[in-house]
Amino acid sequence: MSSVWMYRQDSGYTSRQSLVGFTVEAADGVVGHVDRQQDQPGTQHLVVDTGVWVFGRSVLIPAGVVTAIDTDARTVKVAPGREQIKAAPRFTTDSETTDHRYLSAVGNYYHSL
Repeated sequence: MSSVWMYRQDSGYTSRQSLVGFTVEAADGVVGHVDRQQDQPGTQHLVVDTGVWVFGRSVLIPAGVVTAIDTDARTVKVAPGREQIKAAPRFTTDSETTDHRYLSAVGNYYHSL
């Protein structure tokens, strides 16, 4: 399951690359913008501000679901669709990014897709 927490080798990600401000896109539309990111090996993820799409809430997206990064267009493409991301375990506070139970639930959810 740890692979869900690491960028794919073919995603275009380079070590310590900042993705803050990039637009996150699923195949079926824009998800939001990268607000924060965690680059620690084994727990790499993006915190994405969804704006009004999911009532102004943020979602945590593991790095392993990132399929492509376009630095010129400032976009991050992800494999899950918008509804799959919306159905993921709810992200409410930054403290959850270090909560092993929450991260496990998120990892299991995305791994099952």
